[in-house]
Amino acid sequence: MKTSDKQFEVNKSEQEWKETLTQEQFNVLRKHGTERAGTSPLDKEYGEGVYKCAACGQPLFTSETKYDSGTGWPSFYKPIEGAIETSVDRSLFMTRTEVHCSRCGSHLGHVFPDGPKPTGQRYCMNGVSLDFNSETEE
Repeated sequence: MKTSDKQFEVNKSEQEWKETLTQEQFNVLRKHGTERAGTSPLDKEYGEGVYKCAACGQPLFTSETKYDSGTGWPSFYKPIEGAIETSVDRSLFMTRTEVHCSRCGSHLGHVFPDGPKPTGQRYCMNGVSLDFNSETEE
């Protein structure tokens, strides 16, 4: 599956991605896979900080927008402005809105219209696609 023909700021070959990501991260971020629900420790992380793209380090979400959706995946109601892009995902016999990092094009998860106020959106992200940096980290 290909995100688009767009050239991203961070652009690596498949081999370069394989060398910098774990096998699970590569499957999710570059091959549009999905981690098993409930397996990411980030699902229950509620410290203050920033969630970044595990592939390129771009800040994607802040802890202020994270909430417990009960789905087993880290969920947010709003991304950092300009941090993500979306595309239509017609895999698995359904149509969903896929979420990608705007800097490197990596697959992060999907967004659904059943989230909390104020946006009503649920950005349901794969934990392996994210790195969490608490405000106490440098």
